[in-house]
Amino acid sequence: MSKPDELLVDVATLVESGHSNQMSLTVVAGGAVITGRLAPEAVWRQRVSEVLADSAHLCDFSAVFTATTREEKPPTHLHFHVARILQGTVGIPETGGMYRVAIADVSAWTMGDFSYSDH
Repeated sequence: MSKPDELLVDVATLVESGHSNQMSLTVVAGGAVITGRLAPEAVWRQRVSEVLADSAHLCDFSAVFTATTREEKPPTHLHFHVARILQGTVGIPETGGMYRVAIADVSAWTMGDFSYSDH
């Protein structure tokens, strides 16, 4: 989208306010379909930092995600947790991943997450 969808920005703003991390959303961005729950950026960053800190090879990157420079501006990104990229009948990764998607890159979206089948 050349101009981010104002309704999607409003949804992201409400998530950022900390009211809930249970908002399920599915977006199309760059040809990929991503489905999962949104989290406030600070919560998302903390979880990514924890995952990296637990890795012997990636722990040095953990601190990058704990730095916060949040300003009082409308959100520019969606922060998915427990999310999957849908490819055919499979969701990748099976356990859900952490994705950051620029709102400006979202070409379509819908409330709720899509189920998938791994059969």
